[in-house]
Amino acid sequence: MSSYPIIHLENIHKSYFMGRQAINVLKGITLDIDKNEYVALMGPSGSGKSTLMNILGCLDSPTAGRYILNNQDVSKMEDDDLAEVRNKEIGFVFQQFNLLPRLSALENVALPLVYAGIPKKQRTEQAMEVVKKVGLEDRSHHKPNELSGGQCQRVAIARALVNNPSIILADEPTGNLDSKTSIEIMEMFNTIHEGGNTVVLVTHEEDIANFAKRVIRLKDGIIESDKVRDYVH
Repeated sequence: MSSYPIIHLENIHKSYFMGRQAINVLKGITLDIDKNEYVALMGPSGSGKSTLMNILGCLDSPTAGRYILNNQDVSKMEDDDLAEVRNKEIGFVFQQFNLLPRLSALENVALPLVYAGIPKKQRTEQAMEVVKKVGLEDRSHHKPNELSGGQCQRVAIARALVNNPSIILADEPTGNLDSKTSIEIMEMFNTIHEGGNTVVLVTHEEDIANFAKRVIRLKDGIIESDKVRDYVH
């Protein structure tokens, strides 16, 4: 275990303004996640889990409170600095895959390395290594429209892993997949976690949350419960 949590949230608030009216979405979230934990964030629609995910992923900043990510305070960072932290520290996996249609699987996986300024030869080698890990070596030159939903999500997972990030954030990663493919994708997250990655998963499905070792439930912008599971898949 690390000597400090990889994610430390201290009294995080987030408000949005509609005209003059403030909508308080997060109402004082305090939370620590250690290195190599596997956490599911759950909660009904409107509970604040997507807002919390955006803050964890440095896509948004809190209105108040502190967020220490991997020993650096990101809560007051400017957008450019946040973008740099995102590219270095966080691998994202989304429900919609978010792949670029004109690029091959391999090129999609290599994209974060383009932003990181890594030379082309090294990018291709590094991306291919991760494509092999997700079992898509033979499909690496196919475009997203030539792949199944499950294969597209594998490409998205490889892209999330390619920079060797501190944490993997997965937002409803099985939302668009059938149940058999969902289980295959979740087993892949298990493997990623066993390989030493910290995984934070947002889901509204209990059977998907059951893959995680710890389940945090949000309701009305606060943490309703935070439990480590005895039994894991």
